Amino acid sequence: MRICFYAPFKPLGHPHPSGDLIIAQGLHDFLLQRGHTLLIASKLRSRWIYWKPWLAAKLLKERRTVTHKIHDFKPDVWLSYHSYYKSPDLLGPALCRKFQLPYLLFQGIYSTKQRRSIKGAPGFYLNRRCLLRADHLFTNKLVDLKNLRRIIPEDQLSYIKPGIFPEDFCSSEKARTAMRRKWQTGDDPLLVSAAMFRPDVKTESLTWMLKTLQQTAANAPPFKLLIAGDGTERESLERLAADLLPGRVIFVGKIPREDMFQLYSAGDIFVYPGIRESLGMVFLEAQACGLPVVAFDNGGIPEVVQKNQTGLLTQPFAEQEFSEAIQSLLADRARRKTMGKNAVAYIRNQHDLHKNYLQFEKVLLRYASMA
Repeated sequence: MRICFYAPFKPLGHPHPSGDLIIAQGLHDFLLQRGHTLLIASKLRSRWIYWKPWLAAKLLKERRTVTHKIHDFKPDVWLSYHSYYKSPDLLGPALCRKFQLPYLLFQGIYSTKQRRSIKGAPGFYLNRRCLLRADHLFTNKLVDLKNLRRIIPEDQLSYIKPGIFPEDFCSSEKARTAMRRKWQTGDDPLLVSAAMFRPDVKTESLTWMLKTLQQTAANAPPFKLLIAGDGTERESLERLAADLLPGRVIFVGKIPREDMFQLYSAGDIFVYPGIRESLGMVFLEAQACGLPVVAFDNGGIPEVVQKNQTGLLTQPFAEQEFSEAIQSLLADRARRKTMGKNAVAYIRNQHDLHKNYLQFEKVLLRYASMA
């Protein structure tokens, strides 16, 4: 199968890592591993492009360039990843109509509240046109599936469980020993957290967590906290950690994703609130490495953490409940180990992309056969 692939929100190779970029790369890599031929149709980023009129000429030029690519490549299908009001797919629908190609969209998002927003309304209607034009839509979030059902027939929708490639995230005793020695954590239980330090809900989550852990520290056995990540808010987070939890928090910086298993291997519990977290790849990765999770019961987190089996999920911003969840795991090594084993099995059974993407591939092949 020959596939034109396009990610309008964050093209492959974008320098700023995110869950969306990881999912897009995972789709691309899975299809290559399955023996399909992919063409990166474009690297044009359409984020807020409709409020940037100076980019109109660039968009037209890009359409002409991609037209020539399609002539030469002769694809069977077009696959776009992630179209929503901020970043609608402005290439795929028109070019698929021109070349009579099946237009398939993974993670199309239908957010109706944006039609009442002055800033978001143009993107809402452009994106809605993309969704209605798609021959088939895939989503890995139940809330998005629910919203898409409002305008898309059931036979044009597929829910694909989110996941990772588990072999990339396996616990390593060698890494555990080396990392704990490197960061001089001693024998105390080690909490692990990871996020980009952006001035948004990521930093808000870390700030709330540090304040809550101050309360935990007063009532729990000794522990240390490793935080992986980097960004503009690092300095303020480091100051806050020094004030609230002196000597307990180690900022380890940004770790390449292929090395994140070493961070998880060093830890005993993965802790990150995940305020309004839409999915959270770190929860999948940490569980694959055998860490129980403590997080908020909100957003997409319940879709990737099995409550009371692989992690403890609390009501958002319930400080005492969150603190007590951490305390209970710190005090009970056997429970941590049991939940960690459950987590590894859960990821391999429910969130292994080698298995989950087979359904996705099957639909692509069906449409390719119609072309």
